[in-house]
Amino acid sequence: MKKIAIIGGGASGMACAVQLARRGADVTVFERGERLGRKLSASGNGQGNVTNTDMSAAHYFSDDNEKVARLLSRFGFEETIGFLESMGGLFLPDGRGRVYPASRQASAVTDLLRFELARLNVQTVFRAQVKSLTFSKDFFLAYDGGGVHADAVVLSAGGMAAPNFGTDGSAYPLAEGFSHTVAPLSPVLVQLKCDPSSVRGLKGIRVDGILRAVKDSGEFSCRGDILFTESGISGDCAFRASSHVSAGDKIEIDFLPDVPIERLKTAIERGESDDTRLLCIVNNGLGRVLLKKADGDKDTLLRLLKHFPLEITGTLGYAYAQVTRGGIPLKETDDHLMSIFQQNLFFTGEILNVDGECGGYNLQWAFTSAYAAAEGILS
Repeated sequence: MKKIAIIGGGASGMACAVQLARRGADVTVFERGERLGRKLSASGNGQGNVTNTDMSAAHYFSDDNEKVARLLSRFGFEETIGFLESMGGLFLPDGRGRVYPASRQASAVTDLLRFELARLNVQTVFRAQVKSLTFSKDFFLAYDGGGVHADAVVLSAGGMAAPNFGTDGSAYPLAEGFSHTVAPLSPVLVQLKCDPSSVRGLKGIRVDGILRAVKDSGEFSCRGDILFTESGISGDCAFRASSHVSAGDKIEIDFLPDVPIERLKTAIERGESDDTRLLCIVNNGLGRVLLKKADGDKDTLLRLLKHFPLEITGTLGYAYAQVTRGGIPLKETDDHLMSIFQQNLFFTGEILNVDGECGGYNLQWAFTSAYAAAEGILS
């Protein structure tokens, strides 16, 4: 019986442990925190967006999207739903293809995995920060409180995003000890920062708008929730855009995407004064800011309503990000995500240089990579 050590008790680590234990492996999960799946329990704004029906490698960013496509073809959204429902529960898509548990409780998804691990007698060691990983005839893990030998190791310890859940990048050196490199890291699925003067007076205002960015690589646009903050923008649309834009990029917001410009122009001209010009057209607070910026010019006001300009100066960083971009290059692994430098060393989840768009794609990668590693270990 193979003895497997999994470093990290997040979504991919737990899923890999279940896959392995169901097929008879002796599995131990080493979790640096005091409970499993803390980040999973907060996913999808606490509702648990586990995957998406519109699943393809086009929704991912990586150094090897062809490999991402191959892995998704082996374990995509249907397989993920089947895997989760094999433990219980019901998972349903919304109108945008985002798949959630019917209860809309991310913590319940964690519980499904946690209870399955207990049923399968998977051992979990908590408060176990792995300090070193070496290989002679087998692997030896030294951690706070002791050390163990293992036939295979799965590095599932996450990236840099959301360090409050214990993901602080401390696992990268374990991979570097086996000649792996780390692709440049940055936070994504995160609030965007702008010049504070450009959003002054807008804090707390929420709109359903279209965000557009024109880059050398082409135009990106998305429609969704945009929430103005003291330093920039947040909300679903901003999080999605954060995967595509970077500091220095210029974006624009259409506050009224369902209103043709000619109809909007007519509505503006009906207003007899600035006191009434934007009533029942946009949020009153937003209207006051736009009117002040337009300074009485109707053409400028019309342009601001349909093409409100902002320049991205950065993000709020890892502390507020959901996902890390960068990590162990996929090209340094085989099709089972085993290291090309060290036999029986596998990687899953966010530690790899794969990140997905907002909408369940990153949890799908967690489950896909967990399956690939488990298949490689047991083949």
